[in-house]
Amino acid sequence: MGSLGSLVSCDQEEMLVENVCEIYDNLSTLQSLKPSKDVDTLFTRLVLTCMPPSPIDVTKLSGKVQGIRSKLIRLCGEAEGLLESHFSALLGSYDIPLDHISIFPYYTNYIKLGRLEYTILSNYITNPNPSDIAFIGSGPLPLTSIVLASNHLKTTMFHNYDIDRSANALASNLVAADPDLSKRMLFHDTDIMKVSTGLSDYEVVFLAALVGLNKEDKRKVIDHLAKHMAPGSLLMLRSAHGARGFLYPIVEPSDLPGFEVLAVFHPMDDVINSVIVARKSKDKYQY
Repeated sequence: MGSLGSLVSCDQEEMLVENVCEIYDNLSTLQSLKPSKDVDTLFTRLVLTCMPPSPIDVTKLSGKVQGIRSKLIRLCGEAEGLLESHFSALLGSYDIPLDHISIFPYYTNYIKLGRLEYTILSNYITNPNPSDIAFIGSGPLPLTSIVLASNHLKTTMFHNYDIDRSANALASNLVAADPDLSKRMLFHDTDIMKVSTGLSDYEVVFLAALVGLNKEDKRKVIDHLAKHMAPGSLLMLRSAHGARGFLYPIVEPSDLPGFEVLAVFHPMDDVINSVIVARKSKDKYQY
């Protein structure tokens, strides 16, 4: 029975990889990844293909499939940025943008992810009301910060970092009309790799899934954070597990030197990202 079971899982794995490669072929021929019927249909198909829990280890697939996976993660990153910009601009056209935020198609996912991350955070944080949190890679639609600031951390200052000035302009426009959030959400047009002493001000640092689209770039950012974050502060990272690794980069606990990994959560529902929480080591980080 064991060998039959492994044959079935091999067949399922092959079918999954075949479907993903076919979707990639279709996506790579599109002239634009801006929201449209074709783009939405293909990305919905991709997410539904990769969402079910799967034992597949995407890092062990053939070189050819690895190449497709890294290109696919880039396409996903580009499409996600364009989708967020589109909806941020649309929301920004209302007098009170946040009253209409639920028009973003994945808003409920962010509500769930925010609840999950807050629950994880409250298990490990020394101060239940951290004064300052940094979110790196906040983008044009900083929903994690908005959800956490509105629903869970109602006195915390959120420092949103994004290298793209136009993304920050769209994002700050969303909260400008909100008397509370406009005071507690700050936007920095800064490459986090150029921030050193400032990083020690934060009790918690969130790292978005699409900051560092490959292992090497992700490690550079993590090493930089390990060098400059305050000892004992928390790092919340987004990762991916199983077939979801076709959509987002995978971070392993071994990719976090200078941090003590406290917990890893792999959601089984429509929240795509895994969450890793790690504490900056008290010892001085050594390269």
